[in-house]
Amino acid sequence: MNAALQEHPVPVCHILKGDAIIGSDMEFGPKGARFATPKLDPDALVWPRHEPVPAFSVPLREIVDILVQTGKWVSADPEGLIEQALEFSVRTCPLPRGVLERSYANLGQVFSRDSLEFQVETELGGADVVDGWREIHGAPSGRKHRIRAFPPRLIHIVAGNSPGVSALTIARGALTKGVHLLKIPSNDLFTATALLRALAAVAPGHPLTRSFSAVYWRGGDERIESMLFRPQFFDKLAAWGGENTLRSAKNYIGPGFELIAFDPKTSISMIGREAFASDEVLAEVADRAATDVTLFNQQACAASRIQFVEGSLEQVDRYCALLQARLGVEREYASACGDPPASDLRDEIEGLRDMEPYFRVWGRCDGRGVVIRSDEQVSFHPDGRVVNVVRVEHLKNAARHANVATQTVGVFPSERKAELRDMLASMGAQRVVELGAALGVEIGLPHDGFFPLHRFVRWINDEG
Repeated sequence: MNAALQEHPVPVCHILKGDAIIGSDMEFGPKGARFATPKLDPDALVWPRHEPVPAFSVPLREIVDILVQTGKWVSADPEGLIEQALEFSVRTCPLPRGVLERSYANLGQVFSRDSLEFQVETELGGADVVDGWREIHGAPSGRKHRIRAFPPRLIHIVAGNSPGVSALTIARGALTKGVHLLKIPSNDLFTATALLRALAAVAPGHPLTRSFSAVYWRGGDERIESMLFRPQFFDKLAAWGGENTLRSAKNYIGPGFELIAFDPKTSISMIGREAFASDEVLAEVADRAATDVTLFNQQACAASRIQFVEGSLEQVDRYCALLQARLGVEREYASACGDPPASDLRDEIEGLRDMEPYFRVWGRCDGRGVVIRSDEQVSFHPDGRVVNVVRVEHLKNAARHANVATQTVGVFPSERKAELRDMLASMGAQRVVELGAALGVEIGLPHDGFFPLHRFVRWINDEG
């Protein structure tokens, strides 16, 4: 970072019920990456319970129309707000400029009409249950009932490992018509506010615009969280993040205040012996696997860290060498070189180099990728573009290594997913995909084992 840029904190605006608040009353962050925010007034962050939420009576088709316009506005960026957010993010976010630029270029796609309508249909069964009361027939009692997906009051602790998380949170919040307070993450300080300013530009003063606030406070700040995390103000807390974030959030959960946890997850790959059919197939498999490893420089939950490969020792070693060579390639959501592994992880890796043939290591701890081959999983958590390749006799033996923290499992060849998916699900895995497609998440399918829109709303009965 340019030394001149470090002299003054980067300004971070807040959004309060659709209005942008500018100020530099509070300073946060380490030396060289300081940022400043407006002073926080917790009373301004709640919507009165005795009043309907602003978007309650707005037809969902109108909300979708506004979101689609917002997506187009974000892509065109007529006022330069998105470009400004990108430049500020480059100064404060750990992701490299190239990855941020390509991520920002795709933000508008989150608000495509097809995607929004697909979410409503698959997760809620249609717009009717959001716009009004859906009649339920065929009850054993013979009575007719009605249900409604009632707009929620949510706090969102947003993850900052990908700019798309903020876009997805806003889209989901809008589709459920509730009021939403987003806690801005310290590693993505600008995406959420830029998107909400875009929404305000498209629909100034609209009930949907007034349904969102986005502010920063230091995570775990009891002074703020003890005041806000209460059922008299909000129904639910939707929390992304690591173990510390979720443990802190759980301190406030009780009757009337529910936790929706997007738990910290890791992902794996499973590669069958079909990969060794030819040199061309093996090269393609290694490239696909490297794509999954390096997602957001291995900071995404879907990024593969452990890969189980069927084959002889010689075959698996050939694969490892090819994989390591492909880890240092720039991709849409990865730079050619990332941050090197932390010092304690480097010590673990270097200690394995002298333990052949039980372990073998390819690559250096320079941010361009390290591959460790073993017959059992290593005891540490691969990170910093480090992947552990575990040789197995059969992929079914590898399925037992999945657990409730396993989000995505990439499989090659795709035809073998059918023989593995039930066992993987039984062990706790939540998503099975074709190798190389870990990032191709279809929004509207279950996320971390549940339908987010279904969990966001409050389901209300009118029983006949």
